[in-house]
Amino acid sequence: MKTKLGRQETQMLAYLQMRKRRTVRTGELTGPLQLTRDQERELFRRMARGRLIVRVRPGLYLVPAQLPLGGSWSPDETMALNTLMEDREGRYQICGPNAFNRYGFDDQVPTRIYAYNNRISGERTIGTITLTLIKVADDRLGDTEDVEVAEGLTAVYSSRVRTLVDAVYDWARFNSLPRGYVWIRGELAAKQIDAGNLVAVTLRYGDKGTIRRIGVLLEGQGVKEELLRKLERALKPSTSLIPWNPLKPKRGTINQRWGVVLNEQT
Repeated sequence: MKTKLGRQETQMLAYLQMRKRRTVRTGELTGPLQLTRDQERELFRRMARGRLIVRVRPGLYLVPAQLPLGGSWSPDETMALNTLMEDREGRYQICGPNAFNRYGFDDQVPTRIYAYNNRISGERTIGTITLTLIKVADDRLGDTEDVEVAEGLTAVYSSRVRTLVDAVYDWARFNSLPRGYVWIRGELAAKQIDAGNLVAVTLRYGDKGTIRRIGVLLEGQGVKEELLRKLERALKPSTSLIPWNPLKPKRGTINQRWGVVLNEQT
């Protein structure tokens, strides 16, 4: 942690803060601060090591709006994720455990950010923020909600309904079944979501297994037959069976309509 700034560090922060710049790239300070490439590179290294700026990727850094108290700074989650995605000209939506917590399905606060996106796969660390980035096709992004956060930034979350569908679709990644079924039933009962919208989002973003499992759930909830038929029409005839609870052995009564083994009470 750097507690005392040198002349170059002070000039760098003053220059960027005066221009309300929150990002800086290598090569942008050589002219204004009259630095050689080597001097600029060493300045970035010292500032990042002192935790006064944060590296997003090689050659791109985030800068605090004001000189941090205590001599250490890290961006918040939205700034880190937005900057990374904007640099790659990508799209994202926060999903999984973060969305479960946002909508009140799970009270556990995640220690990292999970985000579907169309550019990067794997983990990234930006300052103190850990990102788990799940690369998906462009057509798997959508049905989102914009959330205004600090400093005028906007975080993009999966919508309430999309989050519930993903709890079934991406259950292995998010450890979200069978509890996801409880969430869906509760949201339907509280009229927080509409069965028709749930069917539409399931058809657009779910796979065959998701459609079959949500079909069983909605049939058990007594939704209109026309909605069930919409799901049914998306399925091809098959003799394969999937378990209702994928964490338990595939033993139990078979729901023939949906091809699901009811290995747990539905």
